[in-house]
Amino acid sequence: MLETAVPGYFEPRPVATTSASAPFIRKALLWAITLVVLTPWVRAQLSTDDHLADPGFWPTQAGASRSDYTGPDACRECHAAKFADQSKTAMRNTAFNADAAEALHAHSRLTFDVGPYHYLIETDEKHSLYTVTNGKETLSSPLLWAFGTPRVGQSYLFKRDDGRFYEARVTYFATMKALGFTPSRDLLSPKDVEQAMDRQVPVAEVKKCFACHTTAAVIGDQFDEKHLIPGVTCEVCHGPGAKHVADMKQLANGKLDAAQGNIFNSAHLAPNDQVDFCGACHATWWDVKLTGVVGPSTTRSAPYRLVTSKCWGKTGDPRLVCTACHDPHIPLQTDDASYDHACLRCHTTAVGTTVTAEHPGKACPVAKRDCSSCHMPKVYVKEMHSDFTDHRIRIVRAGEPFPE
Repeated sequence: MLETAVPGYFEPRPVATTSASAPFIRKALLWAITLVVLTPWVRAQLSTDDHLADPGFWPTQAGASRSDYTGPDACRECHAAKFADQSKTAMRNTAFNADAAEALHAHSRLTFDVGPYHYLIETDEKHSLYTVTNGKETLSSPLLWAFGTPRVGQSYLFKRDDGRFYEARVTYFATMKALGFTPSRDLLSPKDVEQAMDRQVPVAEVKKCFACHTTAAVIGDQFDEKHLIPGVTCEVCHGPGAKHVADMKQLANGKLDAAQGNIFNSAHLAPNDQVDFCGACHATWWDVKLTGVVGPSTTRSAPYRLVTSKCWGKTGDPRLVCTACHDPHIPLQTDDASYDHACLRCHTTAVGTTVTAEHPGKACPVAKRDCSSCHMPKVYVKEMHSDFTDHRIRIVRAGEPFPE
């Protein structure tokens, strides 16, 4: 990656030599220049695959053994308040068996029509049945997994007789209180009912989906559907906790030399890595670039948009990382005033006040509260039928095109 960031930099160049030591001098000079040129890139954002290739814990990585995981109830013994709050978050409830989907139970009969194709999800107290028909042929299957919360949208997986996962072609969207095409799965002219109904999900994609939406889903290189823990629990972000729990019990029993450094805390990472840490599931700068997604759809990736902010700079600022505004242990705050304290860590509060290294941002001449309502506008994302907060912090000007 570093070599491609500076095209041709490592190509040989003709250099005059006058002594036997010249090759060594040239090599030393070349490395010195390389370090100067590439240092900003070395500290820049990485793709999630790059982070996973590095040693150490990173979200979505495969676990070595299922016995390394202890489950969230064990965490509750010492962290009862955090456990209680985190249990209410969207992350904790971002994947579950479809028969527990509140959106489906609240709308027991959902329909969607495209051309000759009629889509239907019927829900009773036992299950949700997904059916697609064109009037001549009909296919049905009970839904198995629900991904996402009803706040924005919820998509569904099911299995056929071949044991493979299939993604329903339709998703429930909260703004419409109805079904629509699953994002990026629009198919206006399917060749048959089977293609209209679903998309087979490759095994590698199944692992990635469950790695972000559940806990301990992949052990070694195997997807472990039987033993995974639905939703994002403590061990998704803090790493497998069985050893930590065992050590803490020993410590509580008086063994003062019990190890205490075997649980991960992303707060100790550099700012760039902290944002990439969240980007493991919310998409880093490189994750988005490598997919080729552009335009308003990129606002779905808060980490990507955040690091394009002018105030982020080249190496980032701990006052601007995701957790500076969002505590992953509590439900998302949706009122603008809840984030003013984060803005005021960098900005002065009075117009004309001299900026300092601690507060390098000038005071806003327009208002002193609800900063994000102006500087982080809502952007409509067509495929999600919803507005997303644009985390590219900026001065927004009327009529300007969407800033890439």
